[in-house]
Amino acid sequence: MNQEKTISEKQGAAKRLDAALQESAEQEQSAGTASRMGAKQAEALAAVKTANGAGVAHIHPAKSIAKATGQTAKKAVARKTASRSPKGLAKTGFAARANENRFFDRDESWMLFNQRVLEEAEDASNRLLERVKFLAITASNLDEFFEIRVASLLQRIEDGFNEPQRPDEGGLTLQERLDRLSGVLHGFVEAQYACLNRRLLPALRAEKVHILKWRELSASARAHALEFYENEADPLLTPVTIDPSHPFPRVLNKALCLGLLLRHKRRGKVGDKTPPASVLGVVTVPRALPRLVPLPGAEGRSDFILLHELIESQVERMFRGYEVLARSAFRVTRNSNLYLQEEESRSVLESVRAELHNRRKGDAVRLEIESTATPEMVERLRTNFELDPWQVFLTDGPVNLSRLMNLHSEVARPELKYPGFKGRRYHLAPKSANLFDELRARDILLHHPFDSYGTVEDFIESAAVDPAVMSMKQTLYRTSADSPLFTALTEAAQAAAQTKDVTVVIELMARFDEASNIRWARELEDAGVGVFHGILGLKTHCKLALMVRRDPDGAVRRYAHLGTGNYNTVTARFYTDISLLTARPEITAAVQAVFRYLTAESEAEAFAPLLVAPLTLAPGLLALIAREAEHAKAGRPAGIVAKMNALLDRATVEALYAASSAGVEIDLIVRGMCSLRPGVKGVSERIRVRSIVGRFLEHSRIFSFVNGGAPEVLCGSADWMPRNLFERCEVVYPVLDPALAGRLRKEILGAYLADNTKARLLQPDGSYVRAAKNGAAFNAQDRLMELSEADRGDPQ
Repeated sequence: MNQEKTISEKQGAAKRLDAALQESAEQEQSAGTASRMGAKQAEALAAVKTANGAGVAHIHPAKSIAKATGQTAKKAVARKTASRSPKGLAKTGFAARANENRFFDRDESWMLFNQRVLEEAEDASNRLLERVKFLAITASNLDEFFEIRVASLLQRIEDGFNEPQRPDEGGLTLQERLDRLSGVLHGFVEAQYACLNRRLLPALRAEKVHILKWRELSASARAHALEFYENEADPLLTPVTIDPSHPFPRVLNKALCLGLLLRHKRRGKVGDKTPPASVLGVVTVPRALPRLVPLPGAEGRSDFILLHELIESQVERMFRGYEVLARSAFRVTRNSNLYLQEEESRSVLESVRAELHNRRKGDAVRLEIESTATPEMVERLRTNFELDPWQVFLTDGPVNLSRLMNLHSEVARPELKYPGFKGRRYHLAPKSANLFDELRARDILLHHPFDSYGTVEDFIESAAVDPAVMSMKQTLYRTSADSPLFTALTEAAQAAAQTKDVTVVIELMARFDEASNIRWARELEDAGVGVFHGILGLKTHCKLALMVRRDPDGAVRRYAHLGTGNYNTVTARFYTDISLLTARPEITAAVQAVFRYLTAESEAEAFAPLLVAPLTLAPGLLALIAREAEHAKAGRPAGIVAKMNALLDRATVEALYAASSAGVEIDLIVRGMCSLRPGVKGVSERIRVRSIVGRFLEHSRIFSFVNGGAPEVLCGSADWMPRNLFERCEVVYPVLDPALAGRLRKEILGAYLADNTKARLLQPDGSYVRAAKNGAAFNAQDRLMELSEADRGDPQ
């Protein structure tokens, strides 16, 4: 009966939602949303002692989303449309189907996130070289999207999986989703190059920063460039002409190449006036060289030429005896998913290492080529890489915009960059001789990068050299080159092999870090560290470190670090994350149980107070949301504020819908993909979703529950996505110290809810709009930097 009742309730909820969606489509939403957000932001601003209010103001969406025609940039490609070629989207973009759906499409939602990053490149209030970095980030993001998401869609279609989505998710088949997505992708690429050509390049020129063509170089600049070419580039080049004896070279994933149409000057039969057929030539641009070649210039100028343009200017020297009919830079993106058959491999490490070689030569999924390329060259390359016409992207500028990231480091103009910032160091209490003394007295909460990551480094490094520490355990997902944490672990194992047990659980399948993680694993093993690779079939994504120490009083105690971000000292400077250092026995015992689960697959009866995926996190999360709904129904205080990178899990979204219908006020801070549709009357009208894109990458996961007036706050490594809840080992941990939990709610979450500068608010139709500045402008990240600097004891 209970099951029948649940099904009936869900069916009723679905009907109510459908009706509400129809009503919502016919009503003006912005006024109600503005009033709700004004009250919420006013409350949040009060929490951080800032007198602001906020509402909703519509901004002009970028052309890549609103336009989304689904056509390639040039007629030469458009004419070749095949039966499987995408049809594009209506001019209304994603909103065209939004009113029919309970859930937004994940890939289209991701594109909207990259759109928000592009908006930062377009925003003239950002410093110029930072805007260039934002544009480069959109290109890097798009590369990965093609390598993983688009490649996955193509692979599944090829494998015969084309079942439609559920009706409330859009009801589209995989092919229809790909058709829609293609139009958005082409429109987005057009918007990227419009940003470069119409905004960034003119602004750079105004600041005397020039990316020059070969024809624009002065005599002295040409001489300098040719010297670089002769000494650095030419020895690395291997020109190839394509003919029966020289097959098309294997083009590596994302390798920049020059394509040439060539005609031999002397071949042909005597007396035959028909010119010889053209052949294709290919030159791979060396990855070992910088993409931007500095040039001498007048005082105050920064001049560069792109490496491929320099090489292109010298192609006649490489293909002597040929007439160069056309030339163009191109790049191929390949399927970069790893397909492991783990049960058949002798070890996960060997399996990953073998599959990495295949990644470099996986099936092509995209061809980028300059829009000046001739139709003949485009068609030859498209045919060679076995691509459909929609997979060809013609660029109105240099191929591979991600390489413009180097401009930020090459141009020594501090006024065109963000001011330098270093987080505050944690200072021990006067009675504490070291971190272990401090942790016996109190927990430590750090908000990176506003709080220095040096405290986490100190925790690991001090444990490595402390003879009283008997055991060190740590997970590694992504780490940095020359990481002091890696060095500390190896030195601990080498210097104290007989007295200190060092164990590392390293994830070999951390996407695009697999090769470096294999290297770390080998080096750690050579140093005497016990290296494990977690549980077969699950990624180890939790961020844990556990030290066991015999303290001066003779007692053996555990000390733990639990985080939301990777043990990476480089990204810790520009990712926002939470660290908790604690000696609480209930938490440290649970951390030890997690390590036993990872090394022996030993499931504890309970991991409380931790929530551990894939065992207890998903049901625990649903229980926390349901508890808020019960509080609201009973008239007790109820509310949820949750910050994460992505929200896609269907059951979690359904639970949030139910909580909203029960009266729970819900604020979600979701940086990237979000499938939940907020602001629908009778279903999600109490749910507000915002995304913040700014100087630092928002990476922390913080979950706050009002809990009837006894608030609880948790942090962890997991987003609310199926892969985090069911396909990874994740840990979500409570912050039990009332003062530290209060800091998370008021100073941190409060600031993000008050932001009216970098916050975009998700609308019921799937679009994002900026929060209006009804009072003074408030930037959460700027505010948190101000607090850090005001509370700094002594600068680093």
